[in-house]
Amino acid sequence: MFKYPIYVISKGRHDCLLTTKALTIMGCEFNLVVEPHEIDGYKNVVPENKIITLPFSNLGLGSIPARNFVWEHSIESGYERHWILDDNIEQFNRMNNNYQHRCDSPAYFYAMENFVDRYENIALAGPEYDFFCKSKCNWPAFRLNTRIYSTILIKNDLPFRWRGKFNEDTDLSIRVH
Repeated sequence: MFKYPIYVISKGRHDCLLTTKALTIMGCEFNLVVEPHEIDGYKNVVPENKIITLPFSNLGLGSIPARNFVWEHSIESGYERHWILDDNIEQFNRMNNNYQHRCDSPAYFYAMENFVDRYENIALAGPEYDFFCKSKCNWPAFRLNTRIYSTILIKNDLPFRWRGKFNEDTDLSIRVH
């Protein structure tokens, strides 16, 4: 159903895979990306065909090496974009008439892909954090030139890659802008 692959990066959380549970409820295909020394813990809770094992372990650089691996994996697989998601997302919501509604359908991702593909100049896209969207405020359908966190659709041909150890989402958003 999706045009672009979804990657969930995870480390040390095989006992509470919030994002993969939410994606499974939604009927979404995804790849769970984990380090080799943790594979057994993850295989006990996620089907093995959904797991991609990283070629490295414990580099001490946070999630950056895993994020860059995913980017290159997506390119090598022939995709123009890829989704990268954090592993701590309980559910995905959409706004309608200024109220948040839990989304239990893969249409959540499909709609964003469809919107983004209408344009040539969108480097990063993704949903807004629900705690930023209060029901008392009016929110536009989309915002331009802002930061994207935790659920990111990335254009693969960007000249940038993930860097640093902390606040990597903010860093990439600033450099892309």
